[in-house]
Amino acid sequence: MTEQAPEPRRTGLMVFAWLWVALPFAYGVYELFRKVVQLFGG
Repeated sequence: MTEQAPEPRRTGLMVFAWLWVALPFAYGVYELFRKVVQLFGG
């Protein structure tokens, strides 16, 4: 059995779904880092 690459339409959907989750998560981590620096460093 060989794995086949997902269809291009599905690949685009997967990229969109990952970005939908990853971008707010990355923003949250960025804000957390800013708050930690304020709390302990400044």
